[in-house]
Amino acid sequence: MHKKTQHFQSFWVVGINYKKTDACVRGLFAVNPGQYDYLLSIAPDYGLNEFFIVSTCNRTEVYGVADNAQQLIDLLCNVTTGDAATFTSMAYIKNGASAIGHLYHVAAGLDSQILGDYEILGQIKSAVKQSKSKGFIGAFTERLVNSVLQSSKSVKTNTELSGGTVSVSFAAIQYIKQNTASVKDKKIVLVGMGKIGKSTCRNLVHYLDTRNITLINRTEETAVALAEELGLQSVAIANLSEEVAAADIIIVSTNAPEPIILKSHLAGNGNKLVIDLSVPCNVAHDATSLNGVTVVNVDTLSKINDETLEMRKTQVPQAIEIINHHIAELREWYDMRRHVPILKEVKEKLSCMHIDASLLNSVHAQPNPVNKEQTIQSVINVLATKMRKNNTAGCNYIEAINDFIAHHV
Repeated sequence: MHKKTQHFQSFWVVGINYKKTDACVRGLFAVNPGQYDYLLSIAPDYGLNEFFIVSTCNRTEVYGVADNAQQLIDLLCNVTTGDAATFTSMAYIKNGASAIGHLYHVAAGLDSQILGDYEILGQIKSAVKQSKSKGFIGAFTERLVNSVLQSSKSVKTNTELSGGTVSVSFAAIQYIKQNTASVKDKKIVLVGMGKIGKSTCRNLVHYLDTRNITLINRTEETAVALAEELGLQSVAIANLSEEVAAADIIIVSTNAPEPIILKSHLAGNGNKLVIDLSVPCNVAHDATSLNGVTVVNVDTLSKINDETLEMRKTQVPQAIEIINHHIAELREWYDMRRHVPILKEVKEKLSCMHIDASLLNSVHAQPNPVNKEQTIQSVINVLATKMRKNNTAGCNYIEAINDFIAHHV
């Protein structure tokens, strides 16, 4: 597989997120694991051999080494419901240092819908792992991602950016507390036992002190296991309609491509609060028109503000300082790597020259005799330092070394 020249200016990110698009629009460009595998299989047809895709409820982003952004956009939209023209009209496109900086900010939780949300880091790791398993993570991207992970860990360790308990699932609990009286008397149905669903379930039990909760999951065994662990009820997905009809609060956290909670499930069955944590939306849009039915999605939940979020905002400058330090280290590594071919060429050229050992000793004025290999390595070390410091291509140094040795031979 032919590898592109990998450098900062070859690195791109194209994406949409919660800032310019609502959950339903983001759902048009969501990518599930099966679709991701297919995109990996056809990526060479788009001239791509190094990329990964992060697709969550708040964003879909493609990071990769490419000649232009359109390659990444066209690949993504090969499997999405939304088309490339629609995506481009709403997308942010970043290149080079800007794209790299964006990845650091995303991984640290600075770009999350809820500031400091740390779950995104696991999603980045998973995305990179899937791409790497098919050979689409090269030396440049791997070094970049490792630096990003280290930076994110340092931000979490050395700041309070992720301090306190704030997440989409926790925000759902806060919304219920603020908008529902006598929660213990309410029947809650939770549909979907993925990572967010399980987290929401535990938060319901812990923060609302209720076990009047029925769990439903497409894989019934998963719901049964969690229900037994927490002392809750579970039913098969075949009973979804009657359970939703009887519920006061319905929380949906599934990965279904189409809505699973329909207007017909809710109509004529009393007042209900429906919280949709899914992207694409898993509650039918026309359900919002029903009297007595309140539908809340992740965009609404993200607006919940509290003292925790205000505290997190004060940590942003320190987090950015940590990120900038790691970016500088990455740049230094890259500059050194970029100069390796030149340094190798200089070393080979010097090795081919015949230089008298006594001459080398006189030039370096060392008390102990030195050999040719030591001298060459010394010259290379000095050259590498100068090239990194002055950010030059090194040709002038090659000439200088040639002139210097020629003068003394």
